[in-house]
Amino acid sequence: MNHFVGVHGGASASKKIVIVSGFTFFLFIIYQLFFFLNIPSRIPGLGIVRPTVLLFLILAVLLLAQRDKIAHKFNQPIFKAFSAFLIVLVVTLPFVTYPGSVLRTNLQIFIKAIVFLYFCALILDTEQRLKISLFIFVACQVFRVLEPLFLNITTGYWGSSTYMSGGEFANRLSGAPADVINPNELGFVIVTAIPFLHYFLLPRGWISKLFYFGLLALLLYALILTMSRGAFLALIVVGWFVFKESKRKILLICFGVVGVMAALSVMNDTQRERYLSLFSSDTKQSASAEGRINGIIKEFELGLKRPIFGFGLGTTAEAKFNTFGRRQASHTMYGELLIEVGIVGMYFFMRFIIAIRRQLKEGIVSAETCSDFYKTLFKICNVVFWMFVVYSINYWGLSQYYWYNLAGIVIAASILMNMNKIKELNA
Repeated sequence: MNHFVGVHGGASASKKIVIVSGFTFFLFIIYQLFFFLNIPSRIPGLGIVRPTVLLFLILAVLLLAQRDKIAHKFNQPIFKAFSAFLIVLVVTLPFVTYPGSVLRTNLQIFIKAIVFLYFCALILDTEQRLKISLFIFVACQVFRVLEPLFLNITTGYWGSSTYMSGGEFANRLSGAPADVINPNELGFVIVTAIPFLHYFLLPRGWISKLFYFGLLALLLYALILTMSRGAFLALIVVGWFVFKESKRKILLICFGVVGVMAALSVMNDTQRERYLSLFSSDTKQSASAEGRINGIIKEFELGLKRPIFGFGLGTTAEAKFNTFGRRQASHTMYGELLIEVGIVGMYFFMRFIIAIRRQLKEGIVSAETCSDFYKTLFKICNVVFWMFVVYSINYWGLSQYYWYNLAGIVIAASILMNMNKIKELNA
């Protein structure tokens, strides 16, 4: 288990632990707020100075200046696996189809995503900092849902629509005007927030329980309005873990039945058929579900045209346009990996995913003798991990933040938990 701690030396180990400056942590919290709430688009003129990029550069310089405090953390298995993937990206760049597009446009998007791995793992070096960062993360996700939901209820805002058979369109709830997420991404935000709210709020007092159930009702109603079938499947994954670990399974079944009946009662015909199309081929929208599956198959077929090194990081839409005549984002992260980084890159990225899983398993076992906070956090991370695995079938992710954010949280929590064990042994 020593690879979790990052320091050795028995009784003197805890004395060697140092943390990054409070100013570095403060800027990271600001970075989270700017990134998740898209604050530059909310304040006129602020986007001109590109504050998110500026914050990233300042944080990178600050961490580099404090490298003696963080160097030991790079021995973590997750970091090693991801470093190998980065090396593969660099070495294979000359052999991809569109290296120019990678360097001009896509590399910046990728960097904005992967920094969450480094910032979370390197900056969240006390339990208090980890808790504050988690609170900011979850609060931002909840706000991103409640904002468009409030606009929908008060002004009739939807933000997006989807094509129906017969030339008709149906409204779908997306992120607020200041946000940049489509209905499927909003659904993903909803399902990501629910495990944190469930495990952190439900075990507390009755006020927390009431707050949780109120939020849950709003989040699930917003999920209905997104009409995101992928997010609905991800919710089933979360629900399965909650059910499996619960000691009150009969009560949960009753709650689930009531919830399904309530959901069906507030859905209109279009929304009802949208979700039923997951299980039935007789609905009007079953064709779109089949089209989604065919789109995933086509992505794997496209990836096999350049199977070794791929078309290049972030070039799925470009490869689709040059092959099919239509620009379109990826339908699945696994197909996206094959298209963009080929079999070689896909192998090393999956090693990174497996490293997260292994460290999660070790953390879950180790947390049994720790405080409730770490037991709960590792339980949440495990649920979120498997939800990501399933949702990635229907969602892109190589240049999205969510895998890297989870990896950074797992590293930070693992190190802190084992530091606490050392302190207890030395007390």
